[in-house]
Amino acid sequence: MNKPNDLAISATDLNDIDSNASHDNHFNSILNARLSRRNWLRGSAVTAATAVMGSMGLSACGGGSDAIAVTPTPTPTPEKLLAFTAVPKSLADVVSVPAGYTATALYALGDSLRAATPAYKNDGSDTDFDNRAGDHHDGMEYYGLSAAGAPLASGAERGLLAMNHEATTDETLSSHFLHVNGGTTSLPRPAAEVDKEVAVHGLSVVEVKKTGSAWATVNDSAFNRRVTPLTDIELAGPVRGNALVVTKYSPTGTKTRGTINNCGTGKSPWGSYLSGEENWAGYFTRSSTDNAARGDKSVVSLNRYGRSQGAGSRHGWETGGSDDKYARWNLSKIGASSNGSDDYRNELNGMGYIVEMDPYDKTRAIRKRTALGRYAHESAAFSVPAVGQQLAVYMGDDSRNEYIYKFVTTAVWAAADANPADRMATGDKYLDSGKLYVAKLAADGTGQWIELAMSNALIQAYSAYKFADLADVLVNARLAADAVGATKMDRPEWCSVNPANGEIYYTLTNNSNRTVNPSGSSQLAPDSANPRAYTDMKGSSAQNGNPNGHIIRFKEGTGAAAATSFTWDVYLFGAESGADASKINLSNLTAEQDFSSPDGLAFSPYTGICWIQTDDGAYTDVTNCMMLAAIPGKVGDGAKSTLNYATAAGGNLAVDTFIGKKPTADTLKRFLVGPVGSEITGISETPDGKTMFINIQHPGENTKLANIGDPSKYTSQWPANAGYGAGKRPRSATIVITKNDGGRIGS
Repeated sequence: MNKPNDLAISATDLNDIDSNASHDNHFNSILNARLSRRNWLRGSAVTAATAVMGSMGLSACGGGSDAIAVTPTPTPTPEKLLAFTAVPKSLADVVSVPAGYTATALYALGDSLRAATPAYKNDGSDTDFDNRAGDHHDGMEYYGLSAAGAPLASGAERGLLAMNHEATTDETLSSHFLHVNGGTTSLPRPAAEVDKEVAVHGLSVVEVKKTGSAWATVNDSAFNRRVTPLTDIELAGPVRGNALVVTKYSPTGTKTRGTINNCGTGKSPWGSYLSGEENWAGYFTRSSTDNAARGDKSVVSLNRYGRSQGAGSRHGWETGGSDDKYARWNLSKIGASSNGSDDYRNELNGMGYIVEMDPYDKTRAIRKRTALGRYAHESAAFSVPAVGQQLAVYMGDDSRNEYIYKFVTTAVWAAADANPADRMATGDKYLDSGKLYVAKLAADGTGQWIELAMSNALIQAYSAYKFADLADVLVNARLAADAVGATKMDRPEWCSVNPANGEIYYTLTNNSNRTVNPSGSSQLAPDSANPRAYTDMKGSSAQNGNPNGHIIRFKEGTGAAAATSFTWDVYLFGAESGADASKINLSNLTAEQDFSSPDGLAFSPYTGICWIQTDDGAYTDVTNCMMLAAIPGKVGDGAKSTLNYATAAGGNLAVDTFIGKKPTADTLKRFLVGPVGSEITGISETPDGKTMFINIQHPGENTKLANIGDPSKYTSQWPANAGYGAGKRPRSATIVITKNDGGRIGS
């Protein structure tokens, strides 16, 4: 999330660093095996909608003409999903939705959460962001309230939106829309600018309420809150108290200061909010002599997580002053202690987790769930709960050539935990004890979940990094996944579980490092699960690799959520509709369906629709980013296919893959197109399925700092141009979508 398209990463972009130089077996050694799977075509597509059946007509059986006729009960007409007309591609600076729907801005950057905080001027002069909406609205979940304001899962007209505020729009160091004249673009940075930029990161909770047909936020609600990179957060699970997380702020290694670069989300079966820390590494700096100062294996860890010595920080926050809150952004070993209790050499080890929060209760401590591993987290999707069975949490590591993970709880699901008295204690029960696995996919359409534990002989024998204990494995999950030969993927982003059948869908956004003839450690040949390597033209610019991304899905084997094997196929390949159907547009997408760089992904628990959101830079000469609605089938409903590539040596590289059933106009269509420069992200619905909330992130992000004083040169003026708020500077915002006839979204 919040990164330029992977295909044009600049030297200063710290959001999408490829730090995986491991030489895993990957698929390259098995490509030519070209194994076939029996019964691949077995099974048929399923629909997410459930038809409501009426009573059958009956007649009483008696003698002669005395039979009594019984009037048949009419059978209700099943709801037709995806009945709307597809929204066309668009470059307009508006939010486009289907006819019969209305989209309205609801909650934007800077909006006040407190009565004492003045309305947002949107001219760079605003302060007090501890009491305002943060920036770059991202993942989001809805939590119902009763009319009296008590937690109520079914509450559909009053509730809480808990959301991530991932980052802030910047060109060179400064977050230019936040400051009057664009801010300071050289070091040192002024403390006032740093404080404002730090505060717009993190999380927020805001109450929303429907009056009549209109939704609005509730200013000064007792539930409203901000969580920032300065908020005290507990470490929970196996890493708590470990030497790897000892810092000057927490000499006991039991807490961290704040959360940052929060991206995807999750909603636990017990009603808590989960937030993934994604591209946190780029906010920190290291001195050019830090390797020698450390002289230990921490150098290997820092390199693997994208902070090699001499690395500069994204915003230069470490230069804001002498206060400890600025010093924490410098990872260099500068203290004299042996354990890091007098500096921030270990600060990075406290970032990169799934964060759990009770959205209803400010008094409950927020916790980082370390048992789920440390990497560039996106969303956290739970398996369908079943009483007496373990739960799984599915996750991805969003960077090029990184991995897919799942966590399996030790505890088995108890029905009473769906409505617990203490949501955070329930989180302790399920999320602090369990097993972390990483995915290894085979060329025959099967795969294995490999446990990341000290008992794994491959981890014990790994020569590049010597693991000390389980906490070390979890803190350095990427290195542990390298050790066991996990499959490198094309940037695993959001994931979601199909409530109809429990299958797991992962978006793989794109990868510029796929090539038929690899020449460097970061370049990979196409393989079965990431089978495309091609050139996509954006105007006159060639984009190489897998520019448009794809969506892969898993079906667990024996053991349900605790299974250690699975089967897989590719649900959809992103592509332009006019692209070569034999090599690029493998899903045969039409103009009403084509998309690029899938990112956000969520199944509606109410309609079963799979919502797909994009964060694209490859197709933005034709259309802004979008959201599509899909009715998926199931793993194995398509066919095996072979892609053939000419190698530099004059040979042929044959790559087998498995492609899901091709979508039709009734199973996939575009639902929304966003404003210029925006990413479409975050999705949640009210429990009746009649209101949808989504986030429009960083509209106008390509506006140049030099043009900050001239609104006519902003690449977007949304949402001001839609009548929302003061000023003309573009703002990330939550929108609310309703159907004009009061029906469910997507019907």
